[in-house]
Amino acid sequence: MEYKDYYKILGVDRKASVDEIKKAYRKLAMQYHPDRNPGDKQAEERFKDFNEAYQVLSDEQKRARYDQLGSSYSDWQRRGAPGNFNWGDWASQQGGRGGASQVNLDELFGNGMFSDFFSSIFGGGGARSQRPGVPRSHQRMAPQYQQPVTISLKEAYQGTVRQLQVGDRLKEVKLPAGARTGTKVRVSAVGPDGPDGQPSDIILLVEVADDPSFERQGNDLHTQAKIDVFTALLGGDTHVDTLSGKVVLTIPAGTQPEQVFRVAGRGMPQLKNPQVKGDLFVRIKVQVPRQLSPKQKKLLKEASQSN
Repeated sequence: MEYKDYYKILGVDRKASVDEIKKAYRKLAMQYHPDRNPGDKQAEERFKDFNEAYQVLSDEQKRARYDQLGSSYSDWQRRGAPGNFNWGDWASQQGGRGGASQVNLDELFGNGMFSDFFSSIFGGGGARSQRPGVPRSHQRMAPQYQQPVTISLKEAYQGTVRQLQVGDRLKEVKLPAGARTGTKVRVSAVGPDGPDGQPSDIILLVEVADDPSFERQGNDLHTQAKIDVFTALLGGDTHVDTLSGKVVLTIPAGTQPEQVFRVAGRGMPQLKNPQVKGDLFVRIKVQVPRQLSPKQKKLLKEASQSN
């Protein structure tokens, strides 16, 4: 069995940050995804390699373990020891195969979820509840698999649904309102069967995409509203977009550029209590007209002279 250089597979430096690793993976996965390359076995295998590399390098514990292996493998190469590198001995010396396996759902449709290299180093142990009457030490635990899922800010605001199909198993999964990047949603018994025949769980790891109109800070949202200089001077009403529709914001006379107004209860819902919402903060952008009518110029001159 050959050593797999996950850093080389993703084309990143060994000191690359998680964000750099994620960016490289997304670019490659988009290029080689089976949906974009139907019937291309080579692209499918490369996609599996990219995914496997990402599952390891994006996980702090797995990456540390993989780096330990790389150091041991390099030492073995430098020594010029006879025979092949003993992967099983290395794994047992490091305290067994640690951590729950992770896999992209797209891989579950292929012939194998992970390479022999991955399985030799990480195995498939995961956490599940103990079966009654069977000592914990004698149980074989079905693994858990982790899958990123990206949703929009609007979907995070109102909650959304995703359908997962793994083999002949179809599951409709509700992603709760108020979800944020890092929220985990467990989908029970929908993944491939574990060593004891139990179907495994899949953990959906939510990532909320950036929104062009709103910035999220906790459960509060921040946005901008443009008004003309006359509304800023004299006061008036303006319409502001929210994730649940437009609202009317009353602008008091003398409003200053960059002034911020709070609209209560128009932010994101709390994850476990969606009836409670954060606030929306609106930063005012004052638009100065490039051209004025003769009457407007006259009135502004009179106003300036009166001061």
